[in-house]
Amino acid sequence: MEFKSIEESNGMITEEKGNQTEINEIEQNKVRLMRAHVEREDSSVKVPSLFSFLPPKQYALWEVDDLMIRRFLRARELDIEKASTLFLKYLSWRRSSIPNGFISPSEIPNELAQNKLFMQGVDKQNRPIVMVYGARHKPYKGSLEEFKRFVAYTLERICARKPVKLMQHLGFYRMPAGQEKFVSIADLKGWGYANSDIRGYLAALSILQVTIRYPSSGIAVQDAHISSLDDCYPERLGKLFIVHVPYIFMTAWKVVYPFIDSKTKRKTLDLDCMETSHSHIIFVENKKLKSTLLGDIDESQLPDVYGGKLSLVPIQED
Repeated sequence: MEFKSIEESNGMITEEKGNQTEINEIEQNKVRLMRAHVEREDSSVKVPSLFSFLPPKQYALWEVDDLMIRRFLRARELDIEKASTLFLKYLSWRRSSIPNGFISPSEIPNELAQNKLFMQGVDKQNRPIVMVYGARHKPYKGSLEEFKRFVAYTLERICARKPVKLMQHLGFYRMPAGQEKFVSIADLKGWGYANSDIRGYLAALSILQVTIRYPSSGIAVQDAHISSLDDCYPERLGKLFIVHVPYIFMTAWKVVYPFIDSKTKRKTLDLDCMETSHSHIIFVENKKLKSTLLGDIDESQLPDVYGGKLSLVPIQED
């Protein structure tokens, strides 16, 4: 089944043939109930209020459609109350963090100057591809607030639905009609202590919900719910390939992994379980790098640095 674009379906979840994404009657009913609930709590959910600064034809890039509501529901296992709380929190975050409806490149000059993030091509499921060079991240350049704006800028560009040049300062958008997820390749070649940025990583998470179990007082283990990218952009990450993983990173991962909660582990490929096929996060062995990527990405869409045909395009130039 495939969802029609917003222009065709007027923001409603509609079924078509050809896409593995499916909707069922239970989700449809919960979407309607949640929409009614959040509109009572926050009238800005209605398009004319939330996006009044935009001409009517441009609402579709940001409007609160059924697909968006469904993503928040899925992020909270279809619990309307929990999903509504998360969604209203997202609206509040968006008003404060992206007050103009978009983030301009002029607001993140230091992050863009590092030339660390690229965006082009799609995988075999038609999901846009984002590539990041971890060793190019310089936490001492710029500020934490600028880094958070950069994360939001990246997600806004890849998650917006229409591949059209809406305004010169917004640029091209990548999410194909009927698709909701993206794929990322994180290249850690050369990554070291100078690139380690715990504050930045947690800041990025604070904009997917990750629950980490960590030792407290040396003995007890408690849950730490980190408000995360999934809190603001739930159900968006389709798969993450981590390549050229240095020993220092893998050592740290093995220390952290036992304390990650079981739900998150189901989305993660254990280092001792390299053949798991349903994981969202995959650590790729160097000797299997190209073959692993080609399993999900056609050679014509694979970055040339991994033996593909596409040249890398910095995100701000996409």
